[in-house]
Amino acid sequence: MENCLFCRIVRGEIPSTKVYENDQVYAFRDINPQAPVHVLVIPKKHISSIDGIDEASDTDLAACLRAVRHVAAQEKLTGGYRVISNCGPDACQTVPHLHFHVLGGAQMTEKMA
Repeated sequence: MENCLFCRIVRGEIPSTKVYENDQVYAFRDINPQAPVHVLVIPKKHISSIDGIDEASDTDLAACLRAVRHVAAQEKLTGGYRVISNCGPDACQTVPHLHFHVLGGAQMTEKMA
């Protein structure tokens, strides 16, 4: 999508701090981190959210999950990490492009909301 914030980041039109990239996935540091490590993993192909995954290939989706694990290892999140994907306005999805938050680097609380 032409005006999608994350699509523009993938195209290099908006700067980001890249953490990982391959042919299908781009990962970068969140500009408003909620943990010591907070990285966003996104497919390069525009997919609106988890509700839009029928638009994605299994290869693209698997690449996202493999990238999550790669980022966690690269960031040395050996004690564990949290992966979150917000879907829709009630979940506070602020950018309509599928993305996975990788959070870690500190003890998380058990509370999810």
